[in-house]
Amino acid sequence: MTTTEVTHKVNLVDGKFTAMEAKEVINSLIDEKINFHKIHRLAICEGDINSDTTYDDSRVGQLMREKENFRNIYLEAKNAGKEVRINGILEIEIID
Repeated sequence: MTTTEVTHKVNLVDGKFTAMEAKEVINSLIDEKINFHKIHRLAICEGDINSDTTYDDSRVGQLMREKENFRNIYLEAKNAGKEVRINGILEIEIID
């Protein structure tokens, strides 16, 4: 797979948030990706119940773990009365 240079960047999230706001932002983003993989897995299986869904299965598990890992950061910030800085940039490339 050959990649080209980044053709576009999307500054999806950039700012300081209260712990509760950060929790909502992060959980919403992760939940959307989990739903994407669940729907993709369902679409693959619709035509063939024996389809290989290993990638989607592993991504769902990985994203669930990331959500739990973020919970610890959220609780730490909340308990300390601190804000959370989130910087999320999507880099988009055209690949071969």
